Amino acid sequence: MGNAFFVVWRESLEAFLIAGILYAWLQANDSSGKGKRALFAGLAAGAGLALLLGWALLSVQDELTGEALEIFQTATLFVAAGLITQMVLWMRKHGRQMKARLHADLASARDRSGFLGVAVVAALAVAREGAETVIFLYGLAQGGEMSALAFGSVTGFAAAGFTAWLAARSLAKLNIGLLLRLSSILLLILASALLIAAIDRLIGAGWLPPLLDPVWDSSLLIDDTTKAGKLIADFSGYRARPALSSLLAWAAYWGVVLFAWRRTGRG
Repeated sequence: MGNAFFVVWRESLEAFLIAGILYAWLQANDSSGKGKRALFAGLAAGAGLALLLGWALLSVQDELTGEALEIFQTATLFVAAGLITQMVLWMRKHGRQMKARLHADLASARDRSGFLGVAVVAALAVAREGAETVIFLYGLAQGGEMSALAFGSVTGFAAAGFTAWLAARSLAKLNIGLLLRLSSILLLILASALLIAAIDRLIGAGWLPPLLDPVWDSSLLIDDTTKAGKLIADFSGYRARPALSSLLAWAAYWGVVLFAWRRTGRG
């Protein structure tokens, strides 16, 4: 539940902030009200596209069995880990200019095609966040209970709305920039956990050699078969008895991420 809550909170918060930026621009540049109606239509369309993607994923899964289903679900874990990482690094590089970029896109869209362009910008912005959320949740669903996943998703969405409202009202001196930076680090940790889950599936299916299994046994410190240990393992990728292949994948992931983090910080 905790992973689903965090992912949905983080992605929904970005969607709420984007919607707020677009609405504020229209408040200042559209007195007719047509732009706001186009904005709401675009937001609804973006959410609809994300739901369509979720339906497509479930439909594909229902058509697959055996090894084909295992391949599909494992591939989804890799895609989810990659998308989370790409999104965090993109936001680190471009987040400061997001407001200006959205304003420029809105102005350009309105000049080209009137308020239909506003709806398109809104739909694409929300569809991107929604599609990422759907893929992340599908990846998390491979190892979790659906009821807990659903509850975490709903509460995460509600918490994102409340956080965005706090930011808009400037209550409690909420530092939204610091909040997003800290959540970005947690998202990268979650992405590494999804990567390790995918590697475990490859090893379990015999598609990847473990090389050495286990490298160590730390179950006396933290046993990942207990409820608390599994919670830590699901979020961080911790394994009490890790295979060498998993450790190499984890080290390679963080090596690439830390290199890219430094480069995007200078961008």
